[in-house]
Amino acid sequence: MAQHPTHTKGHPASGKTHAVTEQPAGHKGGLPQLNADDFAPQLVWLALTFGALYWIMSRVALPRIAEVLETRRGQIADDLDAARNFRQKSELAEAAYKSDLAEAKARARTIAQETRDRLNAKIDSKRAEVDAKINARLAESEKRIVSAKQKALKEINGIAASTTSGIVEKLTGENIPDENLTATIETIVTGQGRNA
Repeated sequence: MAQHPTHTKGHPASGKTHAVTEQPAGHKGGLPQLNADDFAPQLVWLALTFGALYWIMSRVALPRIAEVLETRRGQIADDLDAARNFRQKSELAEAAYKSDLAEAKARARTIAQETRDRLNAKIDSKRAEVDAKINARLAESEKRIVSAKQKALKEINGIAASTTSGIVEKLTGENIPDENLTATIETIVTGQGRNA
């Protein structure tokens, strides 16, 4: 590229100088891209650059992008399939859990009922044992009461006979044996007991 001569101009009031570039002859001022004389070479370079960029994009970049997109699409499809499989497995697991839970509840109810029945049977057995013991003790007690009653009656009869013998002896002066009076009193008491 050719060098353009530069001149310095000074501003008389400020005392400062500025460099000014002179344009070559036939060159107009402004942006060179907008200069109509330079359009043809710019269009050639534009076509070459666009063609090279298109070739690079179509041969290198776009296939790689398409490959990445296809890989990502496949991965998303695989992830969706895996999610569907996991959902189905979780639904099956939930159904199995509910089934196992219902079965466990039924078993628990059965075990509770069996335990309740077994405990009720033990309680009934113990109650029967206790009732038998109580009845045996009541029978023994009744026997003791009857025996004590009979013993008390014999003693009362003996006391009554001796008292009666004492009264008869004082009244009549005769001594009646206690055995005869005891038998008579027992007959009288026994007869009254039957009549009652």
